[in-house]
Amino acid sequence: MGIYVLAYDIGTTGVKTCLYSISKESGISYVGGLTADYDLYVLDNGGVEQDPEQWWSGMCVSTVKLLTDKNIASEEIKGISFCAQMQAVVLTDADGRPVRRAMSYMDNRGGAQMDKVLGSGIKISGMNAAKALRSIKISGAVSASAKDPVWKYRWVADNEPEVFGRVYKWLDVKDWIVCRATGRFVMSRDSAFATLMYDTRSGRFSEQLCRIFGVDMKHLPDICECTDEAGPLTDAAAAELGLRAGIPVFSGGGDASLIGVGAGAVGEGDTHIYVGTSGWISTVVKKQELDIGSMIASIVGADPAAFNCFAELETAGKCLEWARDEIGLDDESGRLREKEYSVIMAGISDVPAGSNGVIFTPWLHGNRCPFEDPDARGIFFGIGLGTCAEDMIHSVIEGVAFHLRWQKESMEKKVSISDTVRFAGGGALAPLTCQIMADVLGRRIETVEDPQDAGAAGAAALMAAGLGLIKDIREAGTLIHAVQTYEPIRENTAVYDELFPVFKDLYKNNRAAFRAMSGKSR
Repeated sequence: MGIYVLAYDIGTTGVKTCLYSISKESGISYVGGLTADYDLYVLDNGGVEQDPEQWWSGMCVSTVKLLTDKNIASEEIKGISFCAQMQAVVLTDADGRPVRRAMSYMDNRGGAQMDKVLGSGIKISGMNAAKALRSIKISGAVSASAKDPVWKYRWVADNEPEVFGRVYKWLDVKDWIVCRATGRFVMSRDSAFATLMYDTRSGRFSEQLCRIFGVDMKHLPDICECTDEAGPLTDAAAAELGLRAGIPVFSGGGDASLIGVGAGAVGEGDTHIYVGTSGWISTVVKKQELDIGSMIASIVGADPAAFNCFAELETAGKCLEWARDEIGLDDESGRLREKEYSVIMAGISDVPAGSNGVIFTPWLHGNRCPFEDPDARGIFFGIGLGTCAEDMIHSVIEGVAFHLRWQKESMEKKVSISDTVRFAGGGALAPLTCQIMADVLGRRIETVEDPQDAGAAGAAALMAAGLGLIKDIREAGTLIHAVQTYEPIRENTAVYDELFPVFKDLYKNNRAAFRAMSGKSR
């Protein structure tokens, strides 16, 4: 009999509350989960915001219902922790209350602020060389994207001075939840690194970087490890969550840190791919590597002895969601917006590799890696009179896989990618998507049980370490095993090898057109 813990996966459009049983004998076992949705506010000026109180209320509602449904008493819960979207900016007052809505990782309003700081002087990769090189030396990365947190912070300072005057602390999503649960202002190391104000050499925020980028050091919280107990659950928070006051609240980590853990990719050289709302490819490395030209950096993760070489795609599974809602499939009664992904996958299962000549680019909200361009947008290329909805939807999946292959090849300039790649996120639920991923990448793909909950499983693994059930986070790999394997189909890979250069050229050949159309797409 294991102990029960709760892991909260705080995503872009909803929070999933997951109940796990953990024991040394049986490992991490998923007991059940419930999801609560919340709003994503997409603004005309490039802003993308969320209401932090909606994160918390979603947690409260789903926690009470889940424990009731599973007939688990609150006294049986021995810890709670979190996996969350990263690089948001939550600005709070001294009581931990947000002074404005949170600015999402997708928010790109900070272009003018970035140009003001990095746009002058002798340049490297379009940035002020002296400042960029100093940032790289200290943090191992540089705030080279308008979507990076410091530019959101500076945007508020420049555009909402009265609001900014009430700021006490700058937190990320998970760290605000920790504050709401414990009353303490702390950031795990991975969140601290994600601000790009963090000195990877000293393990502290850098006064020098704060001066360069115009950040008030007083706004930055204390730093802790992902496996640390941030504090006990307060009486007020416990009452809202339906839990026992005083249970340990573990700091947890960001999704980029914990999904790999939950997928079992924790050893040096292990690679995983994630396809949820966003997507990425990540490889565990022992030392920091940086490719400014491709926007690939080695980020701090849950393991203090390693880094994650990381390349991000802004919209991945979101592209299929859009295709589901806006393209749909036909049935005997006429056009139908089909909501069941299983039906969609069955409907496109006979579409051949290459989608009968249709290629899709998955840049529905701009792109960050291997090229930074907030103006880039999606394209369906190669549509003819014989093209059908099935071809188009199939090409959406291939387009996401093509982009991940582009990121993989860019990453391989610096690090070695493992022959076997673990695949996590909702995208890994469909065998067809897994096979396309194997065929496009030319790599063996493995999936784990409940891949859509890999981040929550990673948070559970952190609690296993924090509660002393395993020695450290690297032992999580012994508790999480592959349940399905997909080998590349040679004939399909040959088709994708021919189409891949065309896919890449679609950006190069349309870059000026994207700029000309900037602001005209919703």
